[in-house]
Amino acid sequence: MKIFTAQQIRRCDAFTVENDPVTSLNLMERAASACVNWLTGRFQEQVIYQIFCGIGNNGGDGLAIARLLYGKGFDANVFLDLNNDHFSVDAGINFKRIKEIPGIEILDFSEVETFQFEEKSVIIDALFGTGINRNPEGIYGELINQLNQLPFPKISIDIPSGLFTDRFFDENEVVFKADETLSFQFWKKAFLHPETGQYSGNIHVLDIGLSKEFIKNELSDNFVIDEDLIHEIYKPRDDFSHKGNYGKTTIIAGSFGKMGAAVLATKAALRSGTGITFTLAPKCGYGILQTTCPEAMYLYGGQDFISNFDIADDTVAGIGPGLGNDPETEHAFLEFLMNYTQFLVLDADALNLIAKDPENLKLIPQNSIITPHPKEFERLFGKSANSFERLDLARQKAKELGIYIVLKDHHTQVITPHHQVFYNITGNSGMAKGGSGDVLLGIITSLSAQNYSPEQAAVFGVWLHGKAGDSAAEKYSKEAMLASDLIAEIPNAFKCINQIIKKPFRF
Repeated sequence: MKIFTAQQIRRCDAFTVENDPVTSLNLMERAASACVNWLTGRFQEQVIYQIFCGIGNNGGDGLAIARLLYGKGFDANVFLDLNNDHFSVDAGINFKRIKEIPGIEILDFSEVETFQFEEKSVIIDALFGTGINRNPEGIYGELINQLNQLPFPKISIDIPSGLFTDRFFDENEVVFKADETLSFQFWKKAFLHPETGQYSGNIHVLDIGLSKEFIKNELSDNFVIDEDLIHEIYKPRDDFSHKGNYGKTTIIAGSFGKMGAAVLATKAALRSGTGITFTLAPKCGYGILQTTCPEAMYLYGGQDFISNFDIADDTVAGIGPGLGNDPETEHAFLEFLMNYTQFLVLDADALNLIAKDPENLKLIPQNSIITPHPKEFERLFGKSANSFERLDLARQKAKELGIYIVLKDHHTQVITPHHQVFYNITGNSGMAKGGSGDVLLGIITSLSAQNYSPEQAAVFGVWLHGKAGDSAAEKYSKEAMLASDLIAEIPNAFKCINQIIKKPFRF
């Protein structure tokens, strides 16, 4: 799914009105109907909707929602700035419509402080939408602060009021803190960064029938990794294939006391479909690896740490988990990079060794994939004020070095050398544990060995990793799940996309 800017979304709305048989008022009705369908499905008990509306089209959505809810038998109160009647055209029409319904009470924002909210209230935020271009001030700022203090479920229509669609907000900005956001047609960039996404709660993208032609033809460098994209990438197995068709993976990992990382990366590679798997590790981990990963073949890499990076040319190597920082390992690794030209998958200590000298970055082979968490990224490329600036820096470095950066976060981002960003929406906070990154390296390396391109391996890999994490969280809970549980759930992640559609014969 493409991610559009606020300006592109407005153009999409306008294109839909100009080219499809729908008026702007009817498009607003579509949006309101989609919200009402979601609300009545979510809150099936009798609740009272407290709907806060601005004067623009987002407020018009809220006014239409109030009318439609009332028509379905729900109680709804509408709060407005009654001293300001400069509505947008469509919002003004919807305001006139609800004024004709005696069962909908219309109140002023100033009454919120003394209003007695019923116990089963649901707060609906329809104040600003994507059109906001400055911080909420005056009565709107005060109102949002008051609403944030209320102990009721909070739903934002399209985007939480006060949140900018495409950028970081200013210091001390007032933002509505939603539990759920009902976003029209698209994910928005603000939902996908930690500083801004925390205000959006759970995201529900509602199809309101915006122009498919516009969406197809409009360019974007930002994407959400959804199941449609994964289905495009995924390569089903040929029934007449053999292990030689699925490549060779070499995991280079481990040191004395850190063999668990090598085990996790190896097991993840095995579970992700590679034909043949090697693990190059120190001899101190030989018994551990042969016992825990009998399907993988052991390669001698040193005694207590790796000092030998000698690997075959016909393999894809993933390097870093538990590697350590012994000077002999560092020397051998950097010498290996100087003479190796095939792309690599690099994580953890491999990145930390490279980060010791900025000149080492030039040693990373073209088209390699690196998978840093924010702190590792900082060591490699320097500090950023926030995740938006970090992403801009990652774009710059990916292009400059000709590499793919998998920037791990709540919504992990895959940044390509071509300035594209793919945001992952699978995964959960239960994965914020040691070992999760080792699993990801194993998955991506395995997919790369199976002739997925670096971009495909990175995008598919982070989705598969997150999907397995969601399955593990459901089975074990976010608190109790382990990195090894991610590996055990990789088969369920594959099952989600490897469904055989049996079509009936036609005679």
